[in-house]
Amino acid sequence: MLHKFEWRKPDGRLWIEYSRQPYPDDYRLTGPVVERPESWSPPHLRWHAMRGEFVSISASRQDRPFLPPREYCPLCNPIVRGDGVIVPSEVPLGGRCYSWAVFENMFPGLSAGNRGGGERDSSGVTDRTVTGRCEVVLYSPRHDSTLALESLSHIEGLIAVWQDRCRELEKDRELAYLFPFENKGTEIGVTLHHPHGQLYAFTHIPPFVATEHHIAAAHHAQTGECLVCAIAGEEERIGERLVEMTNTMVAFVPYAARYPYEVHITSRCHRPLIHQLNDVERRELAIVLKTVLLKYNRLFNFSMPYIMVHHQAAARDGECPSYHWHIELYPPYRTAEKLKYLAGVESGTGLFINDTFPEEKAAELRAIQVSVGAFDDEGRETK
Repeated sequence: MLHKFEWRKPDGRLWIEYSRQPYPDDYRLTGPVVERPESWSPPHLRWHAMRGEFVSISASRQDRPFLPPREYCPLCNPIVRGDGVIVPSEVPLGGRCYSWAVFENMFPGLSAGNRGGGERDSSGVTDRTVTGRCEVVLYSPRHDSTLALESLSHIEGLIAVWQDRCRELEKDRELAYLFPFENKGTEIGVTLHHPHGQLYAFTHIPPFVATEHHIAAAHHAQTGECLVCAIAGEEERIGERLVEMTNTMVAFVPYAARYPYEVHITSRCHRPLIHQLNDVERRELAIVLKTVLLKYNRLFNFSMPYIMVHHQAAARDGECPSYHWHIELYPPYRTAEKLKYLAGVESGTGLFINDTFPEEKAAELRAIQVSVGAFDDEGRETK
């Protein structure tokens, strides 16, 4: 069970920290913390008439920190200099060191904006000033950690944090889709090294996911089965592209992988939303996720960058029969020295070109031996 404590920063942004221990009644947090600049303007969505989709215009993101020195990392605990001056951070003063924390992004790609409506473009579609929510999810107070280096129980706790935030955010009826994700590594374009992910809450279903939902719904109408369940079940049956499997979770390189070492992880039971995963599924997801990330690190003997995305059903659609939650991992390396770039064809047409056979890449990952530990029958982590 996780306990949480909520606090409003001076600029109004929400800070939530999580602990396995209850918070005392007299628990308090204080500043100084970094605040949003007065010049900040909220993002808004503009309708791209030629593509039939929204684009977020968020010009204030140009001001966000870019790979600052460790001593000025805004995601680390505040530092007291030799002269007694406190270097402001996103992390408040006054409490215990958090285990996991969530706060509203200072430079979001989506925000509540103002609620005065929008403007119409030439196609007659109204642009949107209420665009969603963006939260930063701090994985650890340790600056030099990564998700792969954390314990199984810590990763399980992070999964519980993802579940809690999705459960809370979907109470807002304006939010249509919840999207946890992580960008890891400078090759991906991260601006801060501290281990963290994000959670975007959209007021619409974003286009890639909308396409998956539409195709899955058509598949269900024709066959009566969930498309994600069908794909995962086929991978289990064939076994050629499996990377890892437990009683409740399965990881595999997809048949039509777009990246050489792309891996998908999903539950073997139908779970449309991440917060529907039960205790056992959460524990085994921690095992499978850590296993895959450690295999990535062993693959070329360096800490593998990646994009990790969670795809799930629409907010509040826990009864969705056609689609269910899964993780997709996109590492950018195709060899130890070569990156997979999205160049002319991929960026201009959307057709991905994979230089490798998914079956061969799955076999490479499957053959890498890693040790992640385990949980006992009572859910305690064992070494």
